[in-house]
Amino acid sequence: MSYNLLKGKRGIIFGALDENSIAWKTAERVHEEGGTFVLTNAPVAMRMGQINALAEKTGSQIIPADATSEEDLQNLVEKSMEILGGKIDFVLHSIGMSINVRKGKHYTDQNYAWTQKGTDVSAMSFHKTMQTLYKQDAMNEWGSIVALTYMAAQRVFPDYNDMADNKAYLESIARSFGYFFGRDKKVRVNTISQSPTPTTAGSGVKGFDGFIAYAEKMSPLGNATALDCANYTVSLFSDLTKRVTLQNLFHDGGFSNMGVSDAVMNAFVEGQDK
Repeated sequence: MSYNLLKGKRGIIFGALDENSIAWKTAERVHEEGGTFVLTNAPVAMRMGQINALAEKTGSQIIPADATSEEDLQNLVEKSMEILGGKIDFVLHSIGMSINVRKGKHYTDQNYAWTQKGTDVSAMSFHKTMQTLYKQDAMNEWGSIVALTYMAAQRVFPDYNDMADNKAYLESIARSFGYFFGRDKKVRVNTISQSPTPTTAGSGVKGFDGFIAYAEKMSPLGNATALDCANYTVSLFSDLTKRVTLQNLFHDGGFSNMGVSDAVMNAFVEGQDK
């Protein structure tokens, strides 16, 4: 169902890889709500995914960009404003990568060159993106910038590895840069702490299926899906949330406030009995 919440709004969506991606679902929902946007991803990610199909479906153009490159980001922002015909109203940062996770390096045995690369891609890229938008005065007043994160930024999930640190840094950047963006440009900056979601990126984390099953049992409302997250993101892009900023917003079916649930306790007791 569409409510035209984003009619006339223009944006940039980072990180749509395939139809399982939260960024992909968000692009579809933004399109349904009347928004127009440019799609972007790193060239290597674009070769792995199906972003061309999404662009065709939503009538969008694609601008390849390495989000760790200031030059690429400057070009992205300039070209996006040219294509869309004006300043930007919304941005979704849906980027994350850990070579340590991908290569199976334990948290206590990090390859620090890989760690640094993961931090640059997963967190510093958010600062670089906002700094580029800020310096180019590319955002409309009451615009909205959203990044996706995960609760491992606050709590220990051992196999999430250095991505937990990256997400903690990402959330700090949102608050710190969000202050200046709000004060100087009237732009909102928030992060969404999403339930574990079966995406191509998430599947690389060891034991991720267990994360999903555990969170499903723990959460009173169950896990939020990629489409649920897309709908929530649309609300944050809309004018209905103009005074919401500097927030890390848990979108997880209630998981973040749970200690234990009947379902988890029953599963534990049954396991003990066996």
